[in-house]
Amino acid sequence: MSDAPAEVCANCAIESSDAVKLKDCTACRLVKYCSVECQKAHRKQHKKACKLRAAELKDEELYGQGHERPDGDLCSICTLPIPLPTHKHSITKACCAMTLCDGCQWALMGREMYDCPFCRTPIVWDNSVVLAELQKRVDAKDPYAINLLASQNYGGGYGLEKVGAGVAKSKAKGLRHFEAAAMQGHALSRFNLGLHEFLDGNCGRALRHFMISAKMGHSDSINAFRDPECCATREQYDEGLKGYLAAVEETKSPERDHAAKMNAEYGGSDNMISLGPHQIAHSYFKRK
Repeated sequence: MSDAPAEVCANCAIESSDAVKLKDCTACRLVKYCSVECQKAHRKQHKKACKLRAAELKDEELYGQGHERPDGDLCSICTLPIPLPTHKHSITKACCAMTLCDGCQWALMGREMYDCPFCRTPIVWDNSVVLAELQKRVDAKDPYAINLLASQNYGGGYGLEKVGAGVAKSKAKGLRHFEAAAMQGHALSRFNLGLHEFLDGNCGRALRHFMISAKMGHSDSINAFRDPECCATREQYDEGLKGYLAAVEETKSPERDHAAKMNAEYGGSDNMISLGPHQIAHSYFKRK
């Protein structure tokens, strides 16, 4: 016989059996109930402990996941992490929604390779053609293509009409989206959660978020440790800085150093999508 204590309903104390199936409280998983009626009857007695444990479980999930950058933050050619913020150091091809860093883009242009290196689509200068290619990837349920098209609609790229930003605000919904993204390794969302906690006066929780995003190479996060109001200890700052520098070092390459110089000289812009780099290339090689 097993010495383990019998499972019982937290309200009526009936034991689990073939005839009685107990179910966990889905919020805290601390207790079990034989029925919805028993769960409702026990709610007032259980509410405080339930909320406390549910919050602990949420924190374990929130702070325990998303410490590594997602695959979408890696260059599809050199496979190195793209420096943050990624939209300032990479481009996304409208034809196949693949992303490559500025270093690889300039390296390709230096070899006079202007077609897409992934799907070999030739350069196109007509926005309608670019949008048609992008729509094919959207129809194929490519998540990066969907995100790209959404960003172009929102910002007015490819000749699209810019979408208005005057929508109803929902702080709770925004935080849920930040949490979902942060747990998948999105550094900016993690920083935004830290900023939210900081503004609410929860410095300890804020620093936990900042520590994670700083170790992913997010500069604003390590800068937050320097704010006296964050109350970070010297040990915390040293730990965050060490992780930040290691993350930044992983993003470096000679090709990216060259790209930074070329973008500065020939007018490289932030978030160059599809045609932007080719326009720069045209200027570069014409002058060359």
